[in-house]
Order: sequence, then structure tokens, then C-alpha cells
Amino acid sequence: MEDDPFIVRVGTFFLVIGAGVLVIFIASDFANEVDFDYLFIAMLLIGIGWMMRSKKAPPPPADRFTWIRGVMGKNKKGGGRVKNTPPPNENEEEA
Repeated sequence: MEDDPFIVRVGTFFLVIGAGVLVIFIASDFANEVDFDYLFIAMLLIGIGWMMRSKKAPPPPADRFTWIRGVMGKNKKGGGRVKNTPPPNENEEEA
């Protein structure tokens, strides 16, 4: 988290604030005094936060299952599924 750029942290802040405003909208619905301004503000803040957050670089691969992929790759010949059926013979007539 400390290595995240400033814009990503601001995006996370907007996501959290947007989620809080969404909770306020839901509470206003339960109180039978629905205020759609809270919904629109929440959607706006979550959208801005999502856009800012999307600039974050993806984490490096963990390589947890490399040995499984290696074993599975050795079983596959030619990179695909091996079929037991022979190729069709072009000289035979179709029935």
C-alpha cells in the first residue's frame, strides 16, 4: 500500500466515501424518506474512485502453481488434447 501512487490512494478514498454515502442512501430508504441525491452522489464517487483505482499496476504473479502447470504441460502433447481417433482416410468412399 505504501508503494501505491497518490492517485490510486485518492481513488481508494473516493471508493470508501462512495460506499459510505450508499449506506446513507439505503438507510434513508429504510426510513421511508428516500433521498435519491445520496444514490447519485454515491454512484459518482464510486465511478471516479473506480477510474482512479484502475490506474494501479497489477500485482506480480505469485507462481504458486508453476509445478502443477509444469506437470500438466508434460501430459499434454502438442499443447492440446490428444485424440485417440486416427485421421480420416481420403481414399475411402463415404457411405
